[in-house]
Amino acid sequence: MELHGSVHRNYCTRCGKFYGLSDILAMDGVPRCECDGIIKPDVVLYEEGLDQGILQKAISSIRQADILMIGGTSLVVYPAAGLVNYYQGNKLVVINKSVTPMDSQADLVITGKIGEVFSQLMDV
Repeated sequence: MELHGSVHRNYCTRCGKFYGLSDILAMDGVPRCECDGIIKPDVVLYEEGLDQGILQKAISSIRQADILMIGGTSLVVYPAAGLVNYYQGNKLVVINKSVTPMDSQADLVITGKIGEVFSQLMDV
């Protein structure tokens, strides 16, 4: 689930027309719609609320998970950081380049940049 959205989807703030990332990359300057509205990435910015439907789906999935892997986050920005509290399993993995508040409760902690860790796993 894309809790914070995706830059692969973009929309006009005036008329709501959607644009793909390739459309945006082909534009010069601030992306504008044919209606002259500004095109914004479909992402949640600071001080904007998360989509409640997606948040509820995330909570449900985490509650049902056998293993929870948390990666690439300091776990200090809420509400996303609080999602780990819904986990009811007993296999918690944390992958992050610095210490997180969940490290002491994790079954496995891997210290490193998540992209580098995953690329090493792909080589195995």
